[in-house]
Amino acid sequence: MSRPIDLCLFFVAAALSPFGAALAGEVHVAVAANFVGPLAKIQQGFTAVTGHTLKVSSGATGKFYAQIVSGAPFEVLIAADDETPKKLVAEGHAVTGSNFTYAIGRLVLWSAQPGLVDDQGAVLATGKFAHLAIANPKTAPYGAAGLQVLKARGLVEAMAPRLVTAESIAQAYQFVSTGNAELGFVALSQVAVPGKAAEGSYWLVPPSLYGEIRQDAVLLKAGEKNPAATALLAYLKSAPAWSVIEAYGYGR
Repeated sequence: MSRPIDLCLFFVAAALSPFGAALAGEVHVAVAANFVGPLAKIQQGFTAVTGHTLKVSSGATGKFYAQIVSGAPFEVLIAADDETPKKLVAEGHAVTGSNFTYAIGRLVLWSAQPGLVDDQGAVLATGKFAHLAIANPKTAPYGAAGLQVLKARGLVEAMAPRLVTAESIAQAYQFVSTGNAELGFVALSQVAVPGKAAEGSYWLVPPSLYGEIRQDAVLLKAGEKNPAATALLAYLKSAPAWSVIEAYGYGR
């Protein structure tokens, strides 16, 4: 006798959910490399509330743009900038009015070696390192921000022989963590992981040295009719999601 009541309660709860989940589905998400960690945490809460699951691909925002334009079946883009989602909307690859800022990114100069990086980033001028990892500035917003820092410090020419260009900020982090580069420009979210002591040493770069890293999400045309895709974007705006985002050092 309890089954009809339980089923009724299920549909009432689903109807009342602000994320619109009635039947569990899956959404294919393209996420900027800097946001992989936070998204994994957010996914847990999202799935618990809605039943929906995520199929996640991570990488550089610029590369995702090229793939989406070429027909890649991503349904949601969680980008590392705001220009790419705007461009996708303007070109008809994303749903008008669906893009919004979910976080403001923070850049750090990081080394896996304790004590190598001081709190002013003076190590850049000392030259006491062989390689500096940076994500490709043409496709990765955090790489572009790192290049802006070098320009602001007047170090572009001096650093040119030492630069190791990565495909994404995740690869830049990997170069440093494995010792292939002593230093690297990465996201604060990759270094300051909640509940885990920061490894090595880092300089939290002042926002005045680079353009604001406004990170937007957008509903792509492939996901326009997928309730799981619209539910994910709604959840990304929620208080539980923001608590995770803030814990990883992002601003809003």
